[in-house]
Amino acid sequence: MAAGLLIALDVPAQLVKGTVYAATAAVGFLITFGGYFTGLSDKPLKEGRAASALMIADATRSPHAAPPRPSADPLSAQSVELSPSEFERFHVEPVGERDFSIQREAVGNIAFNDYLSVPVFPPFQGKIISLFANAGDDVEKGASLYTIDSPDLVQAGSTLISAAGVVRNTTRVLERAKKLYAVQGIPQKELDQAISDQQAAEGALKAARDALRIFGKTDADIDRIIAWRKIDPVLVVRSPITGRVVARNAAPGLFVQPGNAPAPYTLSDVSTMWMVANVAETDFPFLRLGEEVDVMVKAYPNRVFRGRIVNIGASVDPTTHRVLVRSEIDDPKHELRPGMFATFVIHTGTAIKSPAVPLNGVVREGDGSMTVWVTTDRKRMVKRTVTVGLQQGGFAQILGGLQSGELIATEGALFLSNALTEVSR
Repeated sequence: MAAGLLIALDVPAQLVKGTVYAATAAVGFLITFGGYFTGLSDKPLKEGRAASALMIADATRSPHAAPPRPSADPLSAQSVELSPSEFERFHVEPVGERDFSIQREAVGNIAFNDYLSVPVFPPFQGKIISLFANAGDDVEKGASLYTIDSPDLVQAGSTLISAAGVVRNTTRVLERAKKLYAVQGIPQKELDQAISDQQAAEGALKAARDALRIFGKTDADIDRIIAWRKIDPVLVVRSPITGRVVARNAAPGLFVQPGNAPAPYTLSDVSTMWMVANVAETDFPFLRLGEEVDVMVKAYPNRVFRGRIVNIGASVDPTTHRVLVRSEIDDPKHELRPGMFATFVIHTGTAIKSPAVPLNGVVREGDGSMTVWVTTDRKRMVKRTVTVGLQQGGFAQILGGLQSGELIATEGALFLSNALTEVSR
């Protein structure tokens, strides 16, 4: 019985022992080959994600071109290796130097030069008869603008005719007095009186002629009035300057008089124009009378008009904190028009020569930093952070992080940054 018990107990022990061995072997098998299977399943996932990212980043490139490959060197994680055929798709140039001027900008509007604008009032009151110019017309100095029927001109003509008649009469009296005095027919006193009367009459005639010149009459017109003894009541008002008619407030039949605004016509010399701008008070220390400015208008995007500051406001607007600045612009071809939106640039210092990179070669990263792609062997492109200063003429001033002569990608830099970002995910 004892032997049977031992045999009965021995069989389960062997079964248990065999089971333990089998379990141990299974665990070892899983440990040994589990990592292999896991690696097989994870590796294709990562490679698929990287390939998809490069395909998205390369959407604008040729479908037959291979995507840039990130460097395998862990110390150069911010670099991309390119094949010779890929390199041909990027413009690589050495960093050059350019002059960057220190300048300030302001916006404003074109306006007429008020210093060269003239309101044309009639010299005397009267009723407008005819008009000869419209707003926007260019007129020469002395050109007829309008005519009026003036009662003052009639009075001045009458005075002229009367003065001319008195001169003729006193002249005859003086000639007769001289003859009588020569034969002792009259005393010296009467001769002197005749001379005095004749001189007074000539003075009155000269004053009458000058009065008609104020009305715009010429010497020929005055002589014609005296000869014909006929008064022309039409007064012609002429342009005092060569310029453009900027305003017309006249109409036939309108009664006008000197100094009674608005003037029938307003003319302006348009050889120079004004740009009226509001400059930030922080730029006020850089403003100087006579300082040269470059003016650009949207109507002529590729043109630069030269000007100079002629007036700086005496106070700062408390609401906008800006100063009113007027610049005089040379416009010999009369291309500018009042109301045009304009921008002026004030050069406030000597130009600085600095390394310069085309704007297409600089990439603004998500964190706000500015980067460029540099290469030394035309195989590996390395992303480098730089400090950017002024931007002028399509170039960015480099203040740090890049030296003149280094090779950089001047086009396609944004593509390289996007490709590196997608691959690194």
